[in-house]
Amino acid sequence: MLNPFFQQGSSGEQSLVQDLINEQLRMYGVEVHYMPRKYMTEKTLMREVVESKFDDAYPIEAYVESFDGYGDNSTLLSKFGIQQTNEITLIISKERFENYISPLMKNESNTKLSTRPKEGDLIYFPLGDRLFEIKYVEHEKPFYQLQKNYVYELRCELFRIEDEVIDTGVDEIDDTLEGIEGADGDIIFQGVGLQKFTLVGTATSATAVTTVVDGAIRFIDITNRGSNYLFRPKVGISSAPTGGVTGIASAFTLGGIVVCSGAADPGNKLVVQSAPLINPGSGYTSAPTIQFITNNTDGKGSGAAGTSILTNHGAIGIVTVTGGGSGYTTAPTITFTGISTVSAAATAIVSAAGTVSAVYITNAGAGYTVPPTISIAVPGSSSSGNFSFNETITGGTSGAAAKVRKWNAETVELDVYDVDGIFLRGETITGSSSGATSIIRVIDDGPGETGFEDNDGFETEADEILDFSEANPFGTP
Repeated sequence: MLNPFFQQGSSGEQSLVQDLINEQLRMYGVEVHYMPRKYMTEKTLMREVVESKFDDAYPIEAYVESFDGYGDNSTLLSKFGIQQTNEITLIISKERFENYISPLMKNESNTKLSTRPKEGDLIYFPLGDRLFEIKYVEHEKPFYQLQKNYVYELRCELFRIEDEVIDTGVDEIDDTLEGIEGADGDIIFQGVGLQKFTLVGTATSATAVTTVVDGAIRFIDITNRGSNYLFRPKVGISSAPTGGVTGIASAFTLGGIVVCSGAADPGNKLVVQSAPLINPGSGYTSAPTIQFITNNTDGKGSGAAGTSILTNHGAIGIVTVTGGGSGYTTAPTITFTGISTVSAAATAIVSAAGTVSAVYITNAGAGYTVPPTISIAVPGSSSSGNFSFNETITGGTSGAAAKVRKWNAETVELDVYDVDGIFLRGETITGSSSGATSIIRVIDDGPGETGFEDNDGFETEADEILDFSEANPFGTP
């Protein structure tokens, strides 16, 4: 028989047990934040969630049942490198949730269930500064003591962000979006739709100087583009007379165009577009011979030809870059100012760092008696302001949009996620709330290096077997 001194289910007894449990949770628990998932977009047929966000965080005390550490499968080796899949089990008060959290969630739009914790919601665990996703809610354990249940057992797994928006207004929670720290101290970003932009910082103009020489090559005229080049051919220029300086040039190629014969250049084969001068040379008394050199035995193209046009007096010599500037995304315009019969012209080579690394001469000019002044156009603009976490940035040309995950003003690097559209190199991006603006100099779509993966190496070795960039890697039938 049951104990006659207990009513086995009276409201008073149940309230006593609930109060004791609440007190124990407050004494031995830890304060976590419960973050309900809001379903912004979903496919009605399969009930697939397309877009969701977390913009509320409610503090509640919880007892860590797995007190001796995170659960099994703490780390695993995947195609993305070393990943953490820590698990944790938390116990929260049923009464506390229903009285303090449910009423706040009840009137929120896009919330599927407000009466109890639900799978898919998040828990912010402050001791590890991590976000955990609720995978299962056990609401009948312990099993009906005095005919009632008093706690929820939340079985959680380390959250891996995808396209979710997390903007609770609590800095300790929101900054967990910045990723996890790898073994070498680098931040490893998680999720999909990630991109890293290197922006134009403080933009400065490049500077350069030149000299005046006689008997120089003014420019090289391409008389035949050639065909079927896989690599840029070398440009051979016949030697200058004794006492002179032999000219130096470089071939610029172009692919996918219709050559002079009228036949389209197949595949990724190249033709010679131009041959700008690195050094116009000096001391020539007659136009030197131009030859495009390649290894024909390997089938790397042939047929390109050109002739040189000579300047007897007053051409510019080598253009020396004295200051590379900064913040360039495209080749700037170069202007030569000075008295001449034929004005010089040149094109700039912009390095991956956004500086002018070299100047190639497209026309050495004629009639100069003193070296002309070289003016290199300024970059588009400098960065203005600082981007804010989780704000939306928009590309001025492409119209693409993304959300800010991390902004480093010192390195001028911007990490974004939830990318909608294709950002363009050289376009201006603007922050929706901060008003910050900058120009994209480099776009990096690849994931951060963790030191464990070697995907590029695998791809290179695999391409030696089957190259799927070809139309038919298995051969022509």
